[in-house]
Amino acid sequence: MVIKKLKHQLYTIIFGTHTQAGKTFDIFLIIIILASQLTLILESISHIHQQYGDILRFVEYSFTAMFTIEYLLRLYCSPKPTAYARSFYGVIDLLAILPTYLALIFPSASFLAIIRLLRVMRIFRILKLVRYLKDSNILMRSLLMSKRKIIIFFSAVAILVSVFGSMMFVIEGPANGFTSIPQSIYWAIVTITTVGYGDLVPQTHLGKAVASLTMLLGYSILAVPTGIITAELSHEMSAHRQLVKCPNCTRSGHEEDSLYCKHCGSELPEASERVIPPTSQ
Repeated sequence: MVIKKLKHQLYTIIFGTHTQAGKTFDIFLIIIILASQLTLILESISHIHQQYGDILRFVEYSFTAMFTIEYLLRLYCSPKPTAYARSFYGVIDLLAILPTYLALIFPSASFLAIIRLLRVMRIFRILKLVRYLKDSNILMRSLLMSKRKIIIFFSAVAILVSVFGSMMFVIEGPANGFTSIPQSIYWAIVTITTVGYGDLVPQTHLGKAVASLTMLLGYSILAVPTGIITAELSHEMSAHRQLVKCPNCTRSGHEEDSLYCKHCGSELPEASERVIPPTSQ
């Protein structure tokens, strides 16, 4: 009976976020995760590693010991340990401690501990950001509805950079750094996206003219994918507004979180009663 009660208390603290103890535990865990990542980053800097390598290694082993104990406690108090071990977070928790143990055999494997940062995703449970899930679903549907247009757009861009890259290879040639068509296409991509690293620069007048045209074209086409996604996003938001209809005056166009009709003042249906129809491709 005492063991069962202990398991329940551990489960409430470790897996739960509805209690103050559970929130405190998860926040403390996230702080430890971030601190362990800071240790890993510092250890990758050569002069810091030379001066404080032993200390950082001891700190890393301490963090690993803490994460190992936490993982074992999760297995111990979980009602279904196997299900937890196979779950997404269970796998991440295991991957968070394996690199340090593997480093005892393969020293370079210690840097795989950066996987531990994925555990910070628990912050979404702590802050209870589920209320933003609807907004993220709207965005995801907008991106999915835009995918065909985006694919066509990127296909057109791929053709353009291939054309401009080939032209620059012919005009400038290896003497000016354009040693191959792939190298020239790389220049075209850097130029058309307005990044401009400057590692490849046209030297001839004709090459500069083509580069100027590529730059102007880049400014023109960068807004295209933004416009496509914005249009789909606006359509999705408009569709959501149409779902919120007033039972009294039957008018729609209300915001999703509206409680009363903006036309007649009547109470609007609950959010659970507003069914979103499936979006067709």
